Amino acid sequence: MVRLDDLQIFVRAAETGSFSAAARELDIAPAQASAALQRLERALGVRLFVRSTRRMRLSEDGERYLPHARAALSALASGEQVLSEGREEIAGVLKISAPSDLGRNVLLPWLDAFQARHPRLTLQLRISDRMADLFRQPVDVAIRYGVLEDSSLVSLALAPDNRRVVCAAPAYLARMGAPGVPADLGKHNCLCYVMDDHVHDRWSFELPSGACSVRVGGDRISDDADVVRRWALAGAGLIYKSRVDVIRDLNAGRLVEVFPSTWGQRAPLQMVFAHRASLTTSVQHLRDFLAAQLRELIAIS
Repeated sequence: MVRLDDLQIFVRAAETGSFSAAARELDIAPAQASAALQRLERALGVRLFVRSTRRMRLSEDGERYLPHARAALSALASGEQVLSEGREEIAGVLKISAPSDLGRNVLLPWLDAFQARHPRLTLQLRISDRMADLFRQPVDVAIRYGVLEDSSLVSLALAPDNRRVVCAAPAYLARMGAPGVPADLGKHNCLCYVMDDHVHDRWSFELPSGACSVRVGGDRISDDADVVRRWALAGAGLIYKSRVDVIRDLNAGRLVEVFPSTWGQRAPLQMVFAHRASLTTSVQHLRDFLAAQLRELIAIS
């Protein structure tokens, strides 16, 4: 008997190329994901993945089975939606906090589309690079980068494998050249932003030789990360930003990445709540909607 949760883990592992990434997205332990895949393979009597010590890929049987697994999960989701439409209405007020650049340039059109689907929902959007205090401020959910420092908060993954990227406009690189390694950043004009009264002028990297950090400097600093990105687009210097924030600029050639993508510091994107009671129907639907939009955005990069 094939279990539906095993199918879900199989599909996410195939799409992410990693058991651990699938486990993070589904909020389960990597060992649970691995056991689910083994259970599914036993039920089907085939090997779905070809594994090695360093990587995994779909087997021929896995490639053939994947579209059927997706169709089964899609049919289940459609059925659940049909049943829920009559008894759960997405309505009321939803108060959201988001970083400036991400909120204005990535999330805003998606939130418009979400609200168009649910016209009885009222959105209150707080755009700021200052961290919202979920226990004191009138915010239902905060969308944040990075790892949670407060273990009492609850989070749901949106883009768990996101990293930061050092990039600049072609005009700047033509004028000043590109740094070859992080140590070269000291010779460049690095544009920094302020968060919670702290200037982020120490950039950390994960190199093949190990972790390192470099203190950088430049002639411009702002407490609005959107302004910093606009300075970079104008050719003023290098920035170190979340890939999600600059992905469209990179795809269009307005900005150019200067280091290998695996060197960037991890910057997982997530929805954060003060309590599990905040995980309402509206929030759950918004999380699913935003996660789907982010997967599509990242997939075309």
